[in-house]
Amino acid sequence: MDTIRVLVVDDHRLFAEAVAIRLGRESDLTVLPLAYDEDQAKRLLTEHHPCLLLLDLALGQGNGMAVLEHARRHRPDTRVLVLTAVGSTEHLLEAVRLGATGWLPKTVDTGQLVAAVRGVARGEGWIPPELLGDLLARLVAVPEPEHSGALSRLSPREFEVFQCMVDGLSRQQIAQRLYLSTETVRTHIQNVLAKLGVHSVLEAVALGLRSGLRPAEYQERP
Repeated sequence: MDTIRVLVVDDHRLFAEAVAIRLGRESDLTVLPLAYDEDQAKRLLTEHHPCLLLLDLALGQGNGMAVLEHARRHRPDTRVLVLTAVGSTEHLLEAVRLGATGWLPKTVDTGQLVAAVRGVARGEGWIPPELLGDLLARLVAVPEPEHSGALSRLSPREFEVFQCMVDGLSRQQIAQRLYLSTETVRTHIQNVLAKLGVHSVLEAVALGLRSGLRPAEYQERP
C-alpha cells in the first residue's frame, strides 16, 4: 500500500501534535511538518504536496477556507478532510463547494479519524449522517444556471461513471460494476468533475439530482 502523506493544519498546537502522534503510529500514514496558521499551511502545501490535508477551519487570525481555496487552486490532487469544532451546515456547504470531501468533529474517536483519513485519501466521502441530509438538500436547492447542459458534455462512459456516483457507489464499487480498474475510474471521475465545473463528488451528485438523475434503486421501482 502506498504511504499517505498527511498535512495537519490546526492553530491549537497540543491538539495538532496529539493528532500527529496518533496518525504517525500507522505504518501507511506519514505525517508532514505541522502547520499552525494559514500562511504555514499554504507554504507546506506547496513544498510537500500532501496526499491529504487534515484541516481545522478556525485558525486564529487566519482562515481555513482560504487554505481550502489555495489547495483547490494549487494542489487539486490533495484530498481534504476537515476536522473542526465548527458545526454549522453553512460552513460545511462552503467547505464542500471548495473541494472538501470529508468533515469530522474534533470529538471524533481516534479510530474513526484514522479510518476517515484513509477513506478520504482513497477518494471516499466522509460526512456525518446527521449533516448529510441537510447538506444534500442545500446543494440540490442551490440554482446554478451556468451548469445547464453540462451533462451533455460527458462521454457515454463518463455518464455511466456519473450515474454510479449518483447511485452512491465508491470508486472500488464503480470499478466492479463497470469492469474497469480503480485508476481508470479515478480518471473518469476527475474528468466528470472538470466537465461539470464542480470540485467534489457531492457537488456533482447534487448537480445530477437537479438535472433529473435518480439513484438506480429508485429507477428500478415500478
